[in-house]
Amino acid sequence: MLPPLKTVRQGLRLATEALACELARPGGPTPAWDEAQWRLASAAAAIHGVAPLMAKCQAWQGPHWSAFTASQREHVEARHQRIADLLSQIDQQARTAGIATVPLKGSALHAMGLYQAGDRPMADIDLLVPEGDLDAMTALLQGLGYVLSFSVWKHRVLKPADGERQFCLGEHRDTPVSIELHSRIQERLPVVTVDITERVFPGAAHPGLNAYPSNGALMSHLLLHAAGNICNRSMRLLHMHDIALLAARMSANDWDEVWGADRRGAWWAFPALAMVARYYRHAIPRAVLRRLPARGRPLLRLASRRRTLTEASCTGLWHHTLHGIEWLGSFGELRAYLENRIRPPAEALQEQQDMMRTQLWLREHSWVDLPRGRRFLRVLTGPVPRMDTLYAVRAAFEEFGDTVTPAPQPVVAANGPSTSRYSVSNARAV
Repeated sequence: MLPPLKTVRQGLRLATEALACELARPGGPTPAWDEAQWRLASAAAAIHGVAPLMAKCQAWQGPHWSAFTASQREHVEARHQRIADLLSQIDQQARTAGIATVPLKGSALHAMGLYQAGDRPMADIDLLVPEGDLDAMTALLQGLGYVLSFSVWKHRVLKPADGERQFCLGEHRDTPVSIELHSRIQERLPVVTVDITERVFPGAAHPGLNAYPSNGALMSHLLLHAAGNICNRSMRLLHMHDIALLAARMSANDWDEVWGADRRGAWWAFPALAMVARYYRHAIPRAVLRRLPARGRPLLRLASRRRTLTEASCTGLWHHTLHGIEWLGSFGELRAYLENRIRPPAEALQEQQDMMRTQLWLREHSWVDLPRGRRFLRVLTGPVPRMDTLYAVRAAFEEFGDTVTPAPQPVVAANGPSTSRYSVSNARAV
């Protein structure tokens, strides 16, 4: 049995803000949490992809916590080796086929040495290829034992012909490695499409694997990816950590590339940078934030200065029907946004069906199968928990065995609520 949803919501928020605080500024005391709260912390760490990093810094000693984070690090390290071997095969085959490709995000950050094996989970491999090579690369990957699972507007998803994801908390070494194949680097925020493909793909690419052309190009991609996740309330602490680590290597010319990534001044980069700057206090130069306001979007600018990681992520437990509305910059965008909510285009409905077919956390269809009108009424009449979040919470409570009863008193750090870095009341000030 899970704790009451109100307790789950509060516990996930507490754990999320505590993890963000500890990862950004290590060395705090172990929180004085009960066992239920530690399980919720494990769920939050899995959702945010930071359990291996917490094992590396060995910051906290809680019930099951050290064993869980150490195990996650072992699983991630084993998966990293599998991914590295697969990338080597893709490199060799792409060279032979004359196809240039760019491994994106996590693969690039590892190649730069920002992470060591076992530090950073990678659920899949993201590859960028020119539009004209998309079918050829798909055929190449099929020759390596992959099958096309589904296609959405952003990418094609290929999965190994055999292998099935297992119900578990966090990462598992045997989870099949999917490949997301991109021909464009773009995000819908939520109705305006921002495309930075020309900045990300190298001008003098050679057959095989290529690096991003610059740190500025990689940072532009990380920020645009984070913008899409914030808009959809799926931001992860790992995304913030990526940006903070790369920011330490950014020169003034690199930041100039970020500013030049969009003719309107890369307005979409401000929300992620503002959030990173709030948690990682010295990671983002103030001059960068001053130069990247969310122009023409006052609600987005205001929200970005106050939004917590919990509010932008899956650990914010409740569904929000109108999530992303603060990103709109005109009445025309608002009209398109509402039309898409009331009458989703066929592409969106197909994407939902593909997700239901392929995502393990959607195997319980009680919410997703409801007609849109009933779902809308459910959200209006009371809070509805997110299925992806509850999947992780259930896994955390099943992972460690016996049912626990959460303590009724407020959960604070060992030195009390007045000085706690981790109390819920202090979360917004992090």
